[in-house]
Amino acid sequence: MAIDYKQVPSPCYVLDETRLRKNLELIKTVQDKAGIEIIMAFKACAMWSAFPIINEYIPRAAASSIHEARLAFEEMGTKAHTYSPAFTQKDIAEILKYSSHITFNSITQFEMHKDALAAHPTAISAGLRINPEFSDVETDLYNPCAPGTRLGVAASNLPAELPSEIEGLHFHSLCESSSYDLEKTLQAIEKRFASYLQKAKWINMGGGHLMTRKDYDTEHLIKILKAFKDKWNVKVILEPGSAFMWQTGDLVASVVDIVLDHGIRTAILDVSFTAHMPDCLEMPYKPRITGAYHEPQKDKPTYRLGGNSCLAGDFMGLWSFDEELKTGDQLIFEDMIHYTMVKTTMFNGVPHPAIAIWNDTKGLNIVREFGYEDYKGRMG
Repeated sequence: MAIDYKQVPSPCYVLDETRLRKNLELIKTVQDKAGIEIIMAFKACAMWSAFPIINEYIPRAAASSIHEARLAFEEMGTKAHTYSPAFTQKDIAEILKYSSHITFNSITQFEMHKDALAAHPTAISAGLRINPEFSDVETDLYNPCAPGTRLGVAASNLPAELPSEIEGLHFHSLCESSSYDLEKTLQAIEKRFASYLQKAKWINMGGGHLMTRKDYDTEHLIKILKAFKDKWNVKVILEPGSAFMWQTGDLVASVVDIVLDHGIRTAILDVSFTAHMPDCLEMPYKPRITGAYHEPQKDKPTYRLGGNSCLAGDFMGLWSFDEELKTGDQLIFEDMIHYTMVKTTMFNGVPHPAIAIWNDTKGLNIVREFGYEDYKGRMG
């Protein structure tokens, strides 16, 4: 049974529980077959109303900030594997409270906080982020190994021996990548960091492992993870984000007006690309729309789509449709759960889409709606 979009208000992010469970089953299968640990990275989706479902399969989380760590603790019921480019002295005590593992971005960061770590009443495993100096990511905005990166330490900048308190290594150099990209990355890491791997208790291979994508070779992933784990006698941790929510839900929108300029017809919507789908402009990428032709078709009604903010560049295009669009028509932007809600803004005070979960038996559950007070509450 599919989502009944007639029940979904506009605008609204709607998560399909059946599709989510399918992803979770695959992720857990990879974890179990490879004998590793997979945890969920909140950076891609922190939709905590879905955590009870996720907890049935993968009950651990990765955090990139004090607030993500607290969310893991309060709503997922777990302490997080926490990493940040910089932990402040003001926040470190609370971050440690909510963390089982903490990865420092530099030796300097570790030295700054090692006393707080040692004084903490429960043991927390410390790690160091390394820079493999290798990445297949083509978009610089998402490439953590680009020259001059602030993320992780290159092997040439490490001391011969790491501080004894550092138990693990962490890297993140993938972005919606394949297992073959990971394999090449591991080869680079083995070449540059062998002496450190020999002493590590664990290695966190970060995110970007898009194992739920249709053409992803999960058997190859399992093979290389098992081989690496056995070769180095180290615990392997993966923290994918997008893989959890890949193609699990959509953003429902409506046409508010249609304007014409220089022969281009723009359908203005009740959502905004810059506020509600920012990766479309940042990556950039063109989202799929249910029932629309992804590329312009001759002799088909064709439109550019525009957001409802005052940013001049708040638009994308072009799509074609079988019928002329009209005010009130519903448009469904596909695959809009990961890296959307976590990156939205209330720019211009544009009304924020609701959040809902679709269950094939229970129907639509609107878990959050937003109004003026949400906008006002962010201002001061």
